[in-house]
Amino acid sequence: MTVLDFSVLSIGAEPFSVTPNLIARLRIAETTGTAVHALALRCQIRIEPRRRRYTAAEESGLLDLFGPRERWGTTLSTFPWLHTTAMVPGFTGECVTELVMPCTYDFEVAASKYLHALDEGTVPLGFLFSGTIFTKGTNGFGVEQIPWDREAQFDMPVEVWRDVLRRNFPSSGWVRLDHDTIAALARFKAARGLLGLDEAVTELLDGAGEVTT
Repeated sequence: MTVLDFSVLSIGAEPFSVTPNLIARLRIAETTGTAVHALALRCQIRIEPRRRRYTAAEESGLLDLFGPRERWGTTLSTFPWLHTTAMVPGFTGECVTELVMPCTYDFEVAASKYLHALDEGTVPLGFLFSGTIFTKGTNGFGVEQIPWDREAQFDMPVEVWRDVLRRNFPSSGWVRLDHDTIAALARFKAARGLLGLDEAVTELLDGAGEVTT
C-alpha cells in the first residue's frame, strides 16, 4: 500500500498571473518505496484562527466574523478558504510540486474579511489532502485513494497576502453593491458634479464623520 506524507515548504505570490494567485510549494514523500506513476491531487485549504493571537486593532476588524472577544471561545472556529487541484507527475521517494491558490478581494467572502483584518504576523492554514494515486499494478495500473487523514499546516506571513493584493489591485480594491445602490450612487455623483463613484462615496463618508485616508 502506498503511503504519502505532505508538507508545505513555502507560499508566495504568483508573479505573472492575470488573476490574483498564490503558489504553495508542496513536498510529497512516499515512505514505502513504491513508485508513483501519477497523482491526481485535491486539496482543501482552511483558515485555523485559534492558532494565533490578535491585537486590539485586529479584534475590531474581526467583529463582523466572530463577534466580541468574550464570545471567541465558541465563535473562533476553523473555516474553509479555498479548494485547489494539481496533477503530479510520477516519482519515487519524494517530489516537490506546486499548488495554485486562487484568491479573491471580495469583502463578502469570510476568508477575505479575515485576511484584511490582520495587521501583522501569520495566517494559520490547514491543508487537507485527497485524490487518487496511480501505481504499477499486476495487470497494468493500480489505483488507490489518498486517505482522509493526510494533512499539513503552514503559517503564511500576512505580508504574502498583501503582496498578492498589491500586484493585482495597486492602490485600489472593489466591493460588490446592489444594482439599486449603484444607481443611487450614480445619481448622487451626477447631482454634485463629482468625477467618479469613489469621490461620491468619499463625500458620503465625510458627511457621516468618517475620515478617509
